[in-house]
Amino acid sequence: MRSLLDALQEGRLIELPTSDKHKALELLAVLIEAVPGIAKMDIVKGVLEREEQANTALGKGIACPHVRVRQDGELLCAVGWSRQGIDYGAPDGQPVHLVIMYYVPDSERNTYLKEVSGLAKGVMNADNIDLYHETADIDSIRNKILDWIDIAVSKSGPDATARMIRLEAKQASIPAVSEMPLPLQAVQWEVTPFMLISFEGGERRVLSQEEELTKIIERDCIPLMAKNNGQLPNEVDGFQISVASQTTYSLGRIIYNCIAIRHRHNK
Repeated sequence: MRSLLDALQEGRLIELPTSDKHKALELLAVLIEAVPGIAKMDIVKGVLEREEQANTALGKGIACPHVRVRQDGELLCAVGWSRQGIDYGAPDGQPVHLVIMYYVPDSERNTYLKEVSGLAKGVMNADNIDLYHETADIDSIRNKILDWIDIAVSKSGPDATARMIRLEAKQASIPAVSEMPLPLQAVQWEVTPFMLISFEGGERRVLSQEEELTKIIERDCIPLMAKNNGQLPNEVDGFQISVASQTTYSLGRIIYNCIAIRHRHNK
């Protein structure tokens, strides 16, 4: 389950700002394409071609699309949670709420099959599997994924306890997305982390290294939040907005770690 744990640590778990299948896959592909060392290819095209051959929904609201590449490298994934659900054409007819996209080098095919098999076992053995799409925030989704990994690892051998201790230590050390030195510059996309701080009474402030993005969020996004019970809009001025994590503090203060994605030609 190493690549899934790495995705949680490295900020590749986001709340999808769209319920459109193609757009959701495109956003996850961008996160993978931004990782250093990834082959220069159209990942979303490869994923969609695979989807035409066989739908990758596992059932119970989960899908694992993937693209295979003929080269060595690391197995990688990116995870998207859809609050409203995606019409994915799943065999059980249910909307998909969790999309785990894999980038699979030839040398990692067996690792990929083992990870997906382990994930499926963890999901099938988990209680209340259909409740996660009702969860209020993405941090609860992260915890549920860790629960599934726990179940999968606990069934994999006698050294499971030691591995889970390392898992818990690794998860506890995960920094906020906006604090990570993420190499988030794909060829055709801008992927910019930013932090939004919400204070009691409705006041909100943006922290970002990008002045243009800060101005756009404060000008357009924050007023929309005030009209929508504090929910971030899915899109603003050409940016797709995704929440990677949120933390609630005393006095009603909340910090949202977010990612803004847009095509470079929108600049």
